[in-house]
Amino acid sequence: MNSNKKVAFYTLGCKLNFSETSTIARSFEKENFERVAYTNKADIYVINTCSVTENADKRFKTIVKNALKQNEDAFIIGIGCYAQLKPEALANVNGVDLVLGATEKFKVTSYINDLTKNDIGKVHSCDISEANNYESSFSFGDRTRAFLKVQDGCDYKCTYCTIPLARGISRSDTLENVLKNAKEISDKNIKEIVLTGVNIGDYGKGEFGNKKHEHTFLELIKNLDQVEGINRIRISSIEPNLLKNETIEFVSKSESFVPHFHIPLQSGSDDLLKKMKRRYLRKTYTERVSKIKEVMPNACIGVDVIIGFPGETDEKFIKTYNYLSELDISYLHVFTYSERPNTEAVEMEGIVPINIRKKRSKMLRGLSVKKRRAFYETQIGNTLEVLFESENKEGYINGFTQNYVKIKTPWNPDLVNTIHTVKLLEIDDDGLVRVEFL
Repeated sequence: MNSNKKVAFYTLGCKLNFSETSTIARSFEKENFERVAYTNKADIYVINTCSVTENADKRFKTIVKNALKQNEDAFIIGIGCYAQLKPEALANVNGVDLVLGATEKFKVTSYINDLTKNDIGKVHSCDISEANNYESSFSFGDRTRAFLKVQDGCDYKCTYCTIPLARGISRSDTLENVLKNAKEISDKNIKEIVLTGVNIGDYGKGEFGNKKHEHTFLELIKNLDQVEGINRIRISSIEPNLLKNETIEFVSKSESFVPHFHIPLQSGSDDLLKKMKRRYLRKTYTERVSKIKEVMPNACIGVDVIIGFPGETDEKFIKTYNYLSELDISYLHVFTYSERPNTEAVEMEGIVPINIRKKRSKMLRGLSVKKRRAFYETQIGNTLEVLFESENKEGYINGFTQNYVKIKTPWNPDLVNTIHTVKLLEIDDDGLVRVEFL
């Protein structure tokens, strides 16, 4: 009955959101909707929102406006973390017709029997305490890599974070189901899987609806390593206190898990880490980086940092800057602190002025550029395997090595989604590496 109806999707935020958008899109396709690009005219636009930063909230209105430019009569649906945290705010955005919370988003097709535009968006959102079931998700067809969700929610109480309020308690997919999904992905000729979740190192908690761990993260990756047909598996962000030495050792010997880690630090000041209620101090972080480099000297290590957290004095910022400058890491993801409602940090003293936050963020982003280039320089002359992506970028095709070095070579459509052995030759002005095929 929906064979002539078209649906488009827009995703804000993290890899986890992308995995869920892809799964929700497939539910539309099962109902005979035709999926089209967000830039095309559609009957329905589904926008998967994020709440990590204030900027992500603001972008929602722009995305809605752009959708309505394509079709002023389109039915606009808001889902995701911001839809759970601030459903009424989204519902009141001009043009929005439906807002679905954390559990309702996976049943979106059951809410759209009538596509008549609403004056004010209708809201269907549960209390987050009720979001304790697990919805399996994975992406394919959108990118060269597939994002495989293995865990959702978080039991940590970091004082700046709204994610537990948006996604609920920590819970995991069953090991059996993760392996089934991984096999389905490999059968689609997808060569790389990225494991994703809110706190993936906590995998196993809530696997069968209870709070105890049925399996550990180490057991998960050991089993995934045995799935046939997967060339690469990449671990996304993992907490330093949950990244055990046994996991690092296993990755160093694995045929499919690649030498690339993304480990949130947030601050190089122990005082601020305590104020953030992080579950480690700087010493633990240093030990994790040292262990990775000991067993995988060519490993790529990415770092999340929050700049401008309340109480971040000049001295504490410089401590973070110097720590990261000296640490053997490869790049930074820099987040400028923004006040989030219903978090402890909002009430804290020592507010850092916005202009200072921006100045410090710029300094760390500059450091990240230097770190990435320095890491790439250590790889020149190495022979590595590159998985090529699908876009033609100004006459070039990009790809990534196992250890996340981004390379470029003249566009050739035959290279898309293929793995080739190359020698890394030199870094260009854009910070990309030119290669020689072997």
